Amino acid sequence: MSDARRILVTGGASGLGAAIVRGLAAAGRDVDFTYRSSGDAAEALMAELRTSYPERRFQAHSLDLADKAALDAFCENVEGEGFHGLVHNAGQSYDVLAAMMAQDKAEAAMQVNFWSLTRLAKSLVRGMIRARSGRIVAIGSVAALQANPGNAAYAATKGALIAYCRTLAIETAKRGVTVNVIAPGFIDTDMMTPYAAYREGMERQIPSGRFAMPDEVAALATFLTSDAASYITGAVLPVDGGLTAMMGVHRA
Repeated sequence: MSDARRILVTGGASGLGAAIVRGLAAAGRDVDFTYRSSGDAAEALMAELRTSYPERRFQAHSLDLADKAALDAFCENVEGEGFHGLVHNAGQSYDVLAAMMAQDKAEAAMQVNFWSLTRLAKSLVRGMIRARSGRIVAIGSVAALQANPGNAAYAATKGALIAYCRTLAIETAKRGVTVNVIAPGFIDTDMMTPYAAYREGMERQIPSGRFAMPDEVAALATFLTSDAASYITGAVLPVDGGLTAMMGVHRA
């Protein structure tokens, strides 16, 4: 039986989530992860993990974070499981001009991106407080830090996530729990496929001149769950190739 610290990752079957799961596994963690529609990818990742780390514990959970009843049931099941950490990576995009926003679609994005985090954190943080040790990491977005046309709904979900995490951080700091937000820029995953025609132009606007690789963001998530990160809490850390540091209007 493994005695490694156990971390829960939402949306962990593919893309950035899978990179985070792999990073945590390589760092010696037991990992549970949720997935919604990536069943085949989840199975493949589980097989890979069990082959690479046969001594440790991994578990995949089919869970739609938009389904409040299913989320409640899942949270009740894991509440007493003694998780040391939570990485909330699952996300849902909704791109539309603010004047054209559909309330139901905006609320659906808020449920997945924000409310599911608060529900999971409520279930897990009490065990972390009792243990006087815990790590919560939320994947935000530079969209919450810099305005971009068409991102009103999505940016609002990530802005709410930041405000919540900073508050939770100061509420739990004296109990050995840290709460931080990673704010990635553009990451080279399948989620960027709809923007393939615009990629070259987008990369020209990034000081580093390229999209991030998933491992580059996952490395920070892995670090923030470690003992070495025990004095980092309430932080919002951009991983964006310099995008948010740059003034948007510049000379040609």
